Amino acid sequence: MTEMNPINRRSFLAGAGMAAAAVPMMTMAPTAAAAAAPAPGKFAFPTTSNIRVLVTGDAGTGTPAQWAVADAMRKVHAAEPFGMALGLGDNLYEAGPNGDRDAQFATKFEDPNHGLDFPWVMALGNHDNTALFPGDGGWLLRGNDEVDYHGTSRKWWMPYRYYSVRVPEENPIVEFFVLDLNPVAAYLPPLFVPYWAADGQFMNEQRAWLDAAIAASPAKWKITCAHHPYLSNGSHGDAGEYDGIPLEPMNGIHAKRFYEDHVVGRCQFILSGHDHTLQVLEPTVESKGTRQIVSGAAGKDSHGKSTRPDRAHLYQNFDDLGFMVMDLSADSVRLRTYTVDIPTAEPKLAFDRRL
Repeated sequence: MTEMNPINRRSFLAGAGMAAAAVPMMTMAPTAAAAAAPAPGKFAFPTTSNIRVLVTGDAGTGTPAQWAVADAMRKVHAAEPFGMALGLGDNLYEAGPNGDRDAQFATKFEDPNHGLDFPWVMALGNHDNTALFPGDGGWLLRGNDEVDYHGTSRKWWMPYRYYSVRVPEENPIVEFFVLDLNPVAAYLPPLFVPYWAADGQFMNEQRAWLDAAIAASPAKWKITCAHHPYLSNGSHGDAGEYDGIPLEPMNGIHAKRFYEDHVVGRCQFILSGHDHTLQVLEPTVESKGTRQIVSGAAGKDSHGKSTRPDRAHLYQNFDDLGFMVMDLSADSVRLRTYTVDIPTAEPKLAFDRRL
């Protein structure tokens, strides 16, 4: 998410097609794999049938606000330990890393999250793939540096740009399907690189992988994790209408089609960031029973609400920073939302419900 207001963003996008020609890209990149298993030296995933998951997004600012939210996470973790975490993209603001040894991995991930020592299942966001303007999503190769960091960090889990994780690995209760929709949701779309196109090799391979992975999953709970939401009451809005942009593909029309063709009705939840908000939306007719949850408030304030009327929701917060906690068992999912008082780093339970 950029810090531009909508008018400036649209002005920027008007020249995006010409600018894209100058962006360095390559036509090969790591793709996907089957369900990832713990690697030597990494923190191990939970092995029990009761799993407590920390859900964060848009955290990687390195600012006092991020540290305060992380301090609040540590307080909750001390009372009720987490077994793992989900990082829903925009992991390194404002423009992603330069190489897998970039100091930002320490200052914006490892240091703020000290003591939260468990696997962090990470998704790529638009800021992680910046080319010309922070958050344009136009240098997709940059995201590969975050994939490479998987081999360095004990807690950072991103073996590929998209992948899945079964927890527990044997007889899983849940399988997380981590997607990379940046090629079809970028503000600076890869118009001149066929590999990254909406109907190109990368996205077609991701579609085929996801269809097969969901069909083969024995998990009770199937949860899709991606930076860009399918639905949102926040300022970025729904896929296909992102930021009120009237131009395809910058409005995320291909992300909308991806969700509708491959995710909704097949997974119980979509977890996303992008909007710096905390939202628990009700399923819609179009979502075929799949519930959209947005947790993107771990490092930055919200840009506010969408201009259209609110979609039905169980909870939403456009003012506070915070995070979520999911407790998964064989027969239930409990979701809690915590807001954080930044000066004191105190967490406040704002929502608690079995879904």
